[in-house]
Amino acid sequence: MSYLNKLNRICSTLNLPYSVRFNHAKQLKSDIQWRHIDKVLIANRGEIACRVMRTAKKLGIRTVAVYSDADKHAMHVEMADEAYHIGPAPSSQSYLNAAKILEVAKKSNSQAIHPGYGFLSENVEFCEKCANENVIFIGPPTSAIRDMGIKSTSKAIMSSAGVPIVKGYHGEDQSIERLQAEAKKIGFPLMIKAVRGGGGKGMRIAMTESDFLPQLESAKRESLKSFGDDNMLLEQYITDPRHVEVQVFADMHGNAVHLFERDCSVQRRHQKIIEEAPAPGISEETRKALGEAAVRAAKAVGYVGAGTVEFILHRVTHDFHFMEMNTRLQVEHPITEMITGTDLVEWQLRIAAGEPLPVTQEDIVRRGHAVECRIYAEEPRAGFLPRAGTLHRLTQPTPEENVRVETGVREGQEVSVHYDPMIAKLVVWGRDRNEALLKTRRKLSEYQVAGLETNVNFLLRLSGASAFVAGDVHTAFIPQHDAELFPPADAQLSDERAIQAALGHLIKSQSDVSSNDSWKGISVTPNAWRPNYNLQKTVNLKFDENDINVTVKYESAPNTYLVKVNDGEFIPAEARVQTTEQGLRLIAKIGDKTSNVGLLTHESEVHVYDENGQTVVTLPRPKYQALAADATASADSACSPTPGVLERVLVNKGDKVVKGQPLFVVIAMKMEYVVRSPRDGVVADIVSLQQGDAVGKGAQVVLLQGEN
Repeated sequence: MSYLNKLNRICSTLNLPYSVRFNHAKQLKSDIQWRHIDKVLIANRGEIACRVMRTAKKLGIRTVAVYSDADKHAMHVEMADEAYHIGPAPSSQSYLNAAKILEVAKKSNSQAIHPGYGFLSENVEFCEKCANENVIFIGPPTSAIRDMGIKSTSKAIMSSAGVPIVKGYHGEDQSIERLQAEAKKIGFPLMIKAVRGGGGKGMRIAMTESDFLPQLESAKRESLKSFGDDNMLLEQYITDPRHVEVQVFADMHGNAVHLFERDCSVQRRHQKIIEEAPAPGISEETRKALGEAAVRAAKAVGYVGAGTVEFILHRVTHDFHFMEMNTRLQVEHPITEMITGTDLVEWQLRIAAGEPLPVTQEDIVRRGHAVECRIYAEEPRAGFLPRAGTLHRLTQPTPEENVRVETGVREGQEVSVHYDPMIAKLVVWGRDRNEALLKTRRKLSEYQVAGLETNVNFLLRLSGASAFVAGDVHTAFIPQHDAELFPPADAQLSDERAIQAALGHLIKSQSDVSSNDSWKGISVTPNAWRPNYNLQKTVNLKFDENDINVTVKYESAPNTYLVKVNDGEFIPAEARVQTTEQGLRLIAKIGDKTSNVGLLTHESEVHVYDENGQTVVTLPRPKYQALAADATASADSACSPTPGVLERVLVNKGDKVVKGQPLFVVIAMKMEYVVRSPRDGVVADIVSLQQGDAVGKGAQVVLLQGEN
């Protein structure tokens, strides 16, 4: 064991602060560049800021948070030892304000900045400014960020290092004519990628030559908005590949290791949604080759710290090609920690302070299988459009030894239109893949969310889909399994669920003093005397576009009823509502089956939760609300599909338009959404909005009329 490892063991036993370890090590070994860290500023927000703070505090390092107007009461602000306001809600004026963040670092006497992921984590200029201000940037050297951040440069370096690459155009000539000519040479389908891109932003696929220019223009706009650069590279698009990445770590002493691979193939909008480690179905020979190629990549750029080398893997042959290197900690790093028993943030802090890697490649052992699900506020059936608003209810799974819930929001807080709509990451470990997936589905079923739609139900279906369970994963998985992942609405709402929703609503309404429900025949009190023994009520529910009528009449015994759905037969039922720490539970016996499900009523919605996820049904609205909604819906208009910011209006009043023609562009969570005309017609009016104005979901922007 090296003297450094012995030192760390002794300091851990004595529970000495992290800074003390650095100072002692410096005295013991003066030829190593030791750097003192006892306070770190986290230049980020949300779950990753909270994640870094937990490890820093474990090591005795004080933490400093920064926050925008939108995050004044955020979880990461409350967790930090100190917090500083850095600007308005838009990230360009706050979390991307490098000068302000460095000013806070100096003011708070922070020796280091941890950038998390996104925002400034791969910003070369920020890394250089940190060095100039003598502030430690917890990440790789500027040269590595620059070389790997420019995808054309990274491809050349990887090719020289013997890492396989995909053919494409990575040149400096960015004229439209040159890009069109190179696209024809490569052939279609073709991938268009922002040179400085990441996270699916600035990425488009041109399936045919006629698609190329519109997709190129869209990718350029999005890239300029997200990265301040609209340079593009073009690559052959490998149809339905797997997306496999390798976690690497390197120190300042020339050591580099890999911590095995992660499979991130199943994606929507070119963004990961569920990840697992190790990758299912690949041989040990391929696994070894992937790891060795990743380490060669890291050494080729003189890497230091945490990085991820991403590969495209052929579904059948398992041949792989370098895609890109992310010079930061990845969102999905916890699954690597779960299968290797490591704390990668601790490694980042140690290596930034000058320590060597704590292990060699031979010391790193893989055990079991881990799965991560990203819980987003989004609408899967509407193309996974992001949603913003208040989380009126948020109940998450209880963390356990092999279950982590990484989050940065609480019930009652906002998911802002200005940032990524991630609510949490659910991370689960099992002894093998089957056990990990079973635990994942069980934990997903414990989520209870109201106020915003989420992807939890979708993740439940995805993690239980037959092809996914079999390990047949690839980047086109979601569209190829559309029927299983998006079943018809009427196949989802059973009579049992409709009855549960109706009984839950009626019982809950009687315990709510503010309820306007006029039926007082049902009591939440188990043994209440109910004189209206022949009372009957029909509850009108709407699920998706379907109307369901549940008729309930009660028997003379407390909590007993006869129920029927639509024109079906009456069946006996018993029901009561119970209050628990996790919220309301409805215990209902319908026919001969007893169930215990979660219950929540919110405004005109009734939410029922069980092992299949969440079902939301709506109750009839008052007449004046329904009439107003119908009047709005009947107008010929193009509306924003999501809360966001109006980027551009592409038409003028009086223009003739055809069905499918782009009318305006909305930016939400840094993603671009082009809204198209629902029919042929003429632009009758454009709502008085300016570029940069906020728009809500369903907000009218362009009004249409028939052609004269």
